[in-house]
Amino acid sequence: MALTDTAVRNAKPGEKPYKLTHGKGLYLLVNATGKYWRLDYRFAGKRKTLALGVYPDVSLATARERRDAARKLLANETDPSVVMAVNKRARLQAAENTFEAVAGEWYAKKLPTWAPTTAQKVLRQLEKDIFPWIGNRPIKDIAAPELLATLRRIESRGALELAHRMREYCGMVFRYAVATGKAERDPSGDLKGALAPVKTKHHASVTNPKKIGELLRAINGYTGSFMTKCALQLAPLVFVRPGELRTAEWAEFDLDGAEWRIPGEKMKMRDKHIVPLSKQAVEILQAIHPLTGSGRYVFPSVRTTARPMSENTVNAALRRMGYEKDEMTGHGFRSMASTLLHEQGWPHEAIERQLAHAERNKVSAAYNYAEHLPKRREMMQAWADYLGGLVAGAQVLKLKKA
Repeated sequence: MALTDTAVRNAKPGEKPYKLTHGKGLYLLVNATGKYWRLDYRFAGKRKTLALGVYPDVSLATARERRDAARKLLANETDPSVVMAVNKRARLQAAENTFEAVAGEWYAKKLPTWAPTTAQKVLRQLEKDIFPWIGNRPIKDIAAPELLATLRRIESRGALELAHRMREYCGMVFRYAVATGKAERDPSGDLKGALAPVKTKHHASVTNPKKIGELLRAINGYTGSFMTKCALQLAPLVFVRPGELRTAEWAEFDLDGAEWRIPGEKMKMRDKHIVPLSKQAVEILQAIHPLTGSGRYVFPSVRTTARPMSENTVNAALRRMGYEKDEMTGHGFRSMASTLLHEQGWPHEAIERQLAHAERNKVSAAYNYAEHLPKRREMMQAWADYLGGLVAGAQVLKLKKA
């Protein structure tokens, strides 16, 4: 006799497990732990049992549908147990190959090639803007419209540059998935032109000699932290990236040799970099050495010497001095040096090497960290002397080279 919903619902466990049959091999197994749908069948001359679910999660009607689907497979000489195992494995594989899981693999591969600040930023942006929307989706199922909808959320809050950057990162994840057999294609390539264009913005910088003199005098008169004042004074003399300045370590400096060697892992382009130090730069470092020289960092955090200065310290000091973010930034010292050194006729190659800009040929980049070093030493000292003249109020219109 066929089962009814009422009979299934009212079935109680007994002293021993028992079965309530429904027909065509389907039955309900009742025991002390619950009620389980089972299907007995024969395939290739062997008796087999297929689990169809647990009541009440799987109703009587659903159990019948699953039984009928299994019997159709049997009619086509296919073992339903094998089909179920394959489907289960596919579901597990899809769960393992979500966008977030694959992105985690990609991130682990890229991590050794990134500076710590870059690695933290990439992970934070993925966790905030990408994973909540497509992180749990099987990466092979994500198409261009779904990715675009995710990026449009970033775009809608006016973060156009971030939206484009996240498209690039997502594209890297998809290409990694294709390479590892977890996806068939990269849909990010279909989104070219779909996002609003980004207007190129340059870091705010002071490049007028008279204004530079005013800025440097304001720095010399800074009344905040002595450590911050030293960082501000050193920044225009070395014009490295702000992250490279604030994470500078005493072990990287040879004050007697007037040289700062920055390890490749700290550099944006991952190539080690030499910064010739002018006499003025050495004097600043000697002045701060009694304060921080016993620790790791030249400019440690005010909270703990185990960490470097905050990335906002220099910019906050500039704001305190009255320079708005559209007037001058910590990164602006690089633009200042690049603009004036080019105007003053220094070799482009020496300036670019000192700025540690990208070397197109990565093989040659590995050997070129010391390229143009004699000319760069001359240039860095002349540049420091020039800035000193501006501080004194001299009308230095052109830097005289030896």
